[in-house]
Amino acid sequence: MELRNEERKVLDELIIKKIEERGVTMQQIGELTFFLQEKYYATLTVDDCVHNVLAVLKKREVQNAILTGIQLDELAEKGLLDYPLQDMVAKDYSLYGIDEILAFSIVNVYGSIGFTNFGYIDKVKPGILRELDIKDDAKGVCHTFLDDLIGAVAAAAASRIAHSGKFD
Repeated sequence: MELRNEERKVLDELIIKKIEERGVTMQQIGELTFFLQEKYYATLTVDDCVHNVLAVLKKREVQNAILTGIQLDELAEKGLLDYPLQDMVAKDYSLYGIDEILAFSIVNVYGSIGFTNFGYIDKVKPGILRELDIKDDAKGVCHTFLDDLIGAVAAAAASRIAHSGKFD
């Protein structure tokens, strides 16, 4: 079933709303994208990066991954997943890996450069990624999927910029 234009717009807005409800702004994702690309493009701005983030967020496969990951984080916060999945997601087990697999579906949208961008940003965890990665069991917050999804969106936006080449 194909979405009509008005349904598409609602979904586009819902994705941004869901991300922002989880404490991440488009500006913060743009800053991550800028972090990945600033050394390659002297005229690149964070606003350029936010523009590319928003373009990435309009992709259907990106939206599906984000909706799925956020839903799993929310269910884990409420303790609504069955054992052992509840423990794996809530405690962000290092060998679980499905959070990265879901993120790969996002970075793959703009080719192999997305994988290297994602691997790098996932390793160094700059900006909002560091905040999301901190486990906050006392508050019952789960970002097992969100940190990887946000990193993947930034990596995909950086790849989109690299493919455009218009900031040379």
